[in-house]
Amino acid sequence: MRIKAILGAILLCGTLSACGLEVNTALPYKIEPGSIKPVESLKGVKVTVGSKDFTENIILGYMAEMALSAAGADVVDLTDIKGSNSSRQALLAGQTDVTWEYTGTGWINYQGNELPVPGGEQAQYEATKAADEAKFGVTWLNYSPLNDQYAFAVTEAYGAANNLKTTSDLAEFLKRKPDQNVFCLETEFTSRQDGFPAAVRAYGFQNPVIKNFGIGTIYSAVASGTCPIGEIFTTDGRIAGLNLRVLEDDKKAFPQYNAVPTLRTEFLNQHPELRGPLETVAAALDNKQMIELCKQVDVDGRDQGEVAYEWMKKKGFIK
Repeated sequence: MRIKAILGAILLCGTLSACGLEVNTALPYKIEPGSIKPVESLKGVKVTVGSKDFTENIILGYMAEMALSAAGADVVDLTDIKGSNSSRQALLAGQTDVTWEYTGTGWINYQGNELPVPGGEQAQYEATKAADEAKFGVTWLNYSPLNDQYAFAVTEAYGAANNLKTTSDLAEFLKRKPDQNVFCLETEFTSRQDGFPAAVRAYGFQNPVIKNFGIGTIYSAVASGTCPIGEIFTTDGRIAGLNLRVLEDDKKAFPQYNAVPTLRTEFLNQHPELRGPLETVAAALDNKQMIELCKQVDVDGRDQGEVAYEWMKKKGFIK
């Protein structure tokens, strides 16, 4: 979800395949309506659902497809688009109709701002929603409690031994124990203004030792003791799988990254009934649930679609 500035590559492509995108077959699940009921005006309406290429966003993509299928739409699966830039541009170019985005990504990456909006989730959402519709003709539906933010994590044992619950606790601890002032960070996070520099401004970390890792290896590096502190995403399944403790960003240094279904405004105006099923799913999600769902994929090795299907059935949205 954290991506660099839009390159516009897909807009130069004549077809999906020219951009490296392949339309998948229909959903390999029999979807019957549950609490999400068929909507007569959506019967037979073709809706292409895209997603980015990481576990959480693929799961969200499948959930959207199942909700819209239950409502009667003719869903085309385009989950797992390789690269966030490609996913965004596919939506703008009309190659997909629905994709889940994140408020911080919209504000920082798409709108070109360096710092988050003060005031928390609602303020960040409202600013992002207004700017994206005005500049790009993209509507953001109601945002989900699911908020995939940056944070720092330590092992549960390390956190308990040193009474670390918040990032302020960590900052005070490191003043007393400068030998523990070692962070595992991905290279981009080290320098981007909404990343580690934002944490330094808010919490006053002094002379930290930084070890750069790929984001996928930070979790295991913290778990193994290679680094006492690591940068993580707050809904990653490896948090549970590796028994890590997420430290609260109590001074709100990092942007909010609430997940939101997004659609081109023109398409949504043609089919306003799409809003209901998507917002129903969004409202039912939160970080605790998503950590468990991602764990089932990233730690237990299950398929994203199967995990999404079971969750949708458990919630009663489909049968």
